[in-house]
Amino acid sequence: MRLPLRIAPFLLGLMLAACSGIEVNTQYDPQAVPQIDSFKTYAWLPQPEGKDPRLYNDIINSYVREAVDADLAKRGFKQVDPGANPDFKIGWQGAIDNKVDIQTVNSYYGYYWDPMWSPYYAGAGAPYTYAREYEQGTLILDFVDAKSNKLVWRGTAQAEVNENPSASRTRGRINEAVEEMLAHFPPKEKK
Repeated sequence: MRLPLRIAPFLLGLMLAACSGIEVNTQYDPQAVPQIDSFKTYAWLPQPEGKDPRLYNDIINSYVREAVDADLAKRGFKQVDPGANPDFKIGWQGAIDNKVDIQTVNSYYGYYWDPMWSPYYAGAGAPYTYAREYEQGTLILDFVDAKSNKLVWRGTAQAEVNENPSASRTRGRINEAVEEMLAHFPPKEKK
């Protein structure tokens, strides 16, 4: 049974949107790489304050901190109190922005000599354009050298935000984003 030609492009667009993952980017100071390699201990900067209560609350703060603490502990880093002279400090920020995704999809991919092609359906091959509004969440991790108080490494993760995510889904996405970002920490010296 064939899907009507008008529904197929829409379903394709939905499938592509459902496959969107987490986009990760990292930046670092190349001159600070030897210094970063010597880091062993860290402390957290104070909880950030922001206007969006979906991000800036005790629950999200604990999810981010737990994910980072667990990943860094596996790598041999030790969390200490801010007054215990850590090697680096960690802070985080977040944002949720409205985005629009516009996709144009052709409903017919064939050739004139294709047995399924017919001149009676010549208009069926016209492309369809769909606009989809969604929210994109951004999580930023900043690693600051405790001695110089300068930013030495930044990780950024962006992904589509579900309308009403469950607590376990939110925690899972934060864990996944943190894991992907910290896969690039500490940075390797470019040769």
